[in-house]
Amino acid sequence: MYKKLERNAPCWCGSGKKYKKCHQNFDEKIITFEQAGHIVPDRSLIKTPEDVEGIKKSAVINVAVLDEIGDKIREGMSTQEIDDIVMDVTKKMGGIPADLGYQGFPKSVCTSINNEVCHGIPSKDIILKDGDIINVDCSTILNGYFSDSSRMFCIGNVSPEKKKLVDVTKECVEIGIQNVRPWTFLGDMGEAVHKHALSHGYTIVREIGGHGCGNAFHEDPYVSYVSTAGTEMLMVPGMVFTIEPMVNAGTDEIFVDEDNGWTVYTADGKPSAQWEVEVLVTETGCEVLSW
Repeated sequence: MYKKLERNAPCWCGSGKKYKKCHQNFDEKIITFEQAGHIVPDRSLIKTPEDVEGIKKSAVINVAVLDEIGDKIREGMSTQEIDDIVMDVTKKMGGIPADLGYQGFPKSVCTSINNEVCHGIPSKDIILKDGDIINVDCSTILNGYFSDSSRMFCIGNVSPEKKKLVDVTKECVEIGIQNVRPWTFLGDMGEAVHKHALSHGYTIVREIGGHGCGNAFHEDPYVSYVSTAGTEMLMVPGMVFTIEPMVNAGTDEIFVDEDNGWTVYTADGKPSAQWEVEVLVTETGCEVLSW
């Protein structure tokens, strides 16, 4: 159960204020949702102003890295060259690539091409070709704070079918952002994203979704984009999580590369696209921290 403190006790958030002057009303509102049977965030998921400032500084690096990749990505480039850019820019700006070594991941960034859904491993032997679409998923640590976002890039003359997939997936993220509202549910956002993908004949991967982020790379809650309105965790001000639907042109079924244990592919070989942003829930909606 969500426990309130004594009214005159120091608030749990570390503000130094008395509980009654700080988070008491906030907690009472959460308790009403919990008593109604809803999933609510615990206090560890509510970021302090200090946390938010740290995450934003980390995000400055994350965004700069993706901007640099956007300037330099081209046909004939190896995905290892992308990894080199990530490492170089991140280190120069004082950060650490969060992907490198995470649960044994061998590189500094994920580069997923065409029918690769996510977790593609950069290599000097993988060369970008005319007509490819690629997701570059970058994550950064700065002073213990984490940021995470990804972008799609179209290489050369991309087919209209692939271009539409990339564009609609970006629209899905934008719809997700519009549907992050305090005191509503992650399922409200997830259903809106899913409906948009389905309206274009696409599917969304079920097994992999977004996640809390900021004080650790992957935190609660798990963020699904095939969820139902009125379900999943209550969104409240101070939560930080990613919006990153993986949208497939064909089936939503996937499989993992047996050799490297990381790269996820579409089961039917059709292309997949993903954009990712990291958002902070505010009193009126959300603020995009990394994109």
